[in-house]
Amino acid sequence: MIKYKLECESCKNKFDSWFSTSKEFDKLKKLNFLNCSLCNSKKVKKSIMSPKILNNNYIKKNNGDEKRLRIFKNKMREYQRFIKNNFDYVGENFSYEARSIHYNSKKKNSKGIYGRATNDEIKSLNEEGIETQNIPWLEEKEN
Repeated sequence: MIKYKLECESCKNKFDSWFSTSKEFDKLKKLNFLNCSLCNSKKVKKSIMSPKILNNNYIKKNNGDEKRLRIFKNKMREYQRFIKNNFDYVGENFSYEARSIHYNSKKKNSKGIYGRATNDEIKSLNEEGIETQNIPWLEEKEN
């Protein structure tokens, strides 16, 4: 996992975000999946970061960080198992399926769904009154 300090070019909001790898940031940026948490602009960039130099005192004080990360990942995998066991995976058709359930009274009591959607699709669904949630997703191959 890697944490980047991000900055919105539109409103100058600065915020942190975690990514599985540096390539993951580049991939999400290219796919337009990154947006400002304040103004929802897609003009998000990495801000200049300084490397964190670890000394022995820091390591002694923070040796629990690795354990906390492991606990966090285990909890995320637990949530993912719950979602996989209780919701239907619709893949890239998430927006279509969400609208289909929302506007079709016969489907309203159907099982919940999960899948992939762009930030624009999520924004559009929310504007229509269709509630959605973004959650971080750990890939199976990650440690």
